[in-house]
Amino acid sequence: MRNLLPAAVALAALVAVAPAGSTDAPSNAYCYIGWPSDGAVLPAGKPFRVWFGLRNMGVAPKGVVAKNTGHHHLLIDADVPPPGQEIPSDRNHLHFGAGETETMLELPPGKHTLQLVMGDDKHIVHSPPVVSRKITITVK
Repeated sequence: MRNLLPAAVALAALVAVAPAGSTDAPSNAYCYIGWPSDGAVLPAGKPFRVWFGLRNMGVAPKGVVAKNTGHHHLLIDADVPPPGQEIPSDRNHLHFGAGETETMLELPPGKHTLQLVMGDDKHIVHSPPVVSRKITITVK
């Protein structure tokens, strides 16, 4: 029995760091940025509205477990994390865990990319990922 203890400890450590796993999403679900449009030029120093859309899936706040639902995350100059990974929460990964479908955003001058990704009740990327097309805007 004593020889099994190191293996049991190693297994427990592996389970503790394993990804949480993905929540399934309908294969035909997608989200989109309704405004601004790809290629938009927006004035610097002035907040602008970004609104989100979603098809073939529902919006639910964080912590709500319901089939075929999730909430929006806006990625600014960032790439979508892989399925099963938690979406970071920082200035490049904005969470809309109350179920919001729009926001006001102010960005510094320059070119920026915007993309939406849906996350489940724990901010985990669905499988398959439910993402929008990545758009580029210019702030000047």
